[in-house]
Amino acid sequence: KKDQQFWSAAQTITANFSFGQKDGLYVWFYYTVNGRFSNDLTANAKSVFTNPLQVNYTNDANLRFSHISTGWKHYLKGGYESEMSWKLCFYGGFGLMFGTVTNHHSASIDTTDYVVPVVQGKGHFKRLTFDMGLGYETRVAPDIYIYTEARLLLPTTDYPSEYLFVNDDAPLTGSINIGVRLFFNKWQ
Repeated sequence: KKDQQFWSAAQTITANFSFGQKDGLYVWFYYTVNGRFSNDLTANAKSVFTNPLQVNYTNDANLRFSHISTGWKHYLKGGYESEMSWKLCFYGGFGLMFGTVTNHHSASIDTTDYVVPVVQGKGHFKRLTFDMGLGYETRVAPDIYIYTEARLLLPTTDYPSEYLFVNDDAPLTGSINIGVRLFFNKWQ
C-alpha cells in the first residue's frame, strides 16, 4: 500500500495433494525477512496550550510477516504428473498472516502531550487473507520441475494496529516466486 511499500526476500514451503490430473489441494507456509520503509509524519498537540502545536518527524519502520494458506489448485494446461514440456496452473484459497512491525521515530515525542499516527516500538498484527496465484512449471528431469508463480494476498480483515501507518487492506502483498518442485507419486 502507498506509504508502506517495500521489497523483501522470502521463502515458501509448499505441499500439494492431487485428487486427479487437474485438481488438488495446496498448503504453504511463507515467511519474509524485514522490509524497510519510512514516513514523514506530524504529531499534533492534544491541547492548544502545548508548544509547539505540531512536531514533524520521520518514522523508520521494519515490517516482516509469516503466512499460512490452504486452497484449491487447478491445472489449465497439463496435469500434476503430466510429462508435457510445460504446465500452467492457478490456485485460490484462504490464509492467515502474522506480522511484526518495529517503528523508530527520529524525534522523541511525549505521547501524553501529542497524538502520534503510529506508535514507536514493536507490535504485532494478524490478517485473514484471500490468496490467489498463477503458476508456470517446466520439467527438467524425471519428477523434478522448475516453477514460477505470481501470487496476490488480499487482506480480508482490518484489525487496526497502532503500529501500522496504513491499516486499511494492508499489507496488500504481491510476490513472484521461483523454485523447485519434487514429485512423489505414491506413499508406499
